[in-house]
Amino acid sequence: MPVKNRLAEMLPEITEWRHDIHQNPELMFEVHRTAAKVADLLRAFGCDEVVEGIAQTGVVGVIRGKTNTSGRTVGLRADMDALPILEETDAPYASLNPGVMHACGHDGHTSMLLGAAKYLAETRNFDGTAVVIFQPAEEGGGGGRVMCEEGMMERFSIDEVYGMHNWPGYPVGQFAIRSGPFFAATDEFQITVEGKGGHAAKPHEAIDSTVVASHIVIALQTIASRNVDPTEQVVVSVTSFETSSKAHNVLPQKVTLKGTCRTLNADIRKLAENRLTAIATGTASAFGAQAKVEYHRGYPAMVNHETETGYAIEAATKISGSCAPSPLVMGGEDFAYMLEERPGAYILIGNGDSAPVHHPKFNFNDEAIPAGSSWYVEMVESRLSA
Repeated sequence: MPVKNRLAEMLPEITEWRHDIHQNPELMFEVHRTAAKVADLLRAFGCDEVVEGIAQTGVVGVIRGKTNTSGRTVGLRADMDALPILEETDAPYASLNPGVMHACGHDGHTSMLLGAAKYLAETRNFDGTAVVIFQPAEEGGGGGRVMCEEGMMERFSIDEVYGMHNWPGYPVGQFAIRSGPFFAATDEFQITVEGKGGHAAKPHEAIDSTVVASHIVIALQTIASRNVDPTEQVVVSVTSFETSSKAHNVLPQKVTLKGTCRTLNADIRKLAENRLTAIATGTASAFGAQAKVEYHRGYPAMVNHETETGYAIEAATKISGSCAPSPLVMGGEDFAYMLEERPGAYILIGNGDSAPVHHPKFNFNDEAIPAGSSWYVEMVESRLSA
């Protein structure tokens, strides 16, 4: 079965929503305009219930099927927030908010789910309840966690939950997925190295924090190469090296390192945190310096449930004819919190030959909309078949 004809017919309308959202991007929990637009559209579609203000600006729409003998509820989630990036797409609908843009395609995710919601409200060819979830603050704010902490799953009696993300490099409208660990846990760290400042011409009278910090940067790479089983995945990246001195002839008193640690396994996550702390403090001590480590756990690894992944594959195959196995992704995704609360799955949809996500030239491909909206609909209709 290809994409649903009604959704193909709705493409100009859904595209118009997408371009409007793209042109007016908002960050984190401050997605007030976007959330208001979503809520207004859901009401216009005839949703049975529209609830605003979950996790500050999250929106949930409830659509009841023609029957409810199953007593079951399927949740569908899309994210709404943008990124603090200056857009360089030159699109006629480019961001009107300088320094903020939809560089990850959340405008497309929101619009595809809105299209699915309109279709489901029109047809209601399912036995049970569909809940459409529009989430703020996926980009680092943990909006999914907040929605769960505020009792969304219980409040709307959600039994299963599904999500989707566009993926540059995959053919437009084609799907890919994997069962089990899929996206990585996203932890952050800061290491403050303190030595003894001094004159650059007299290093013997100082404890050079730049040398100490440099050894720490190199030593941290042994976590992946020498501490973790090679069949496991771990990434330790130092992304910032900042000294307390800006002069050419001063050895700084302090150096601050910042970075991220990505893992897919809870035990490896713990090991990496412990080794990072031990390496930083031990290396500093060996040079007569001190290191203070601040380690902050971010999103957990996103783990697809096996049975529900199978359902997602079946739906994708009906729409596009196939569903490819996806490689592991070391990026993070806070849909992980929803999958910790309920069984479900997360799938990728191809965005074609576009710039990568989080790039100033990225743009969601509108041609993917009919397939994406159809997949959302198919998840409801197949899981809640009358």
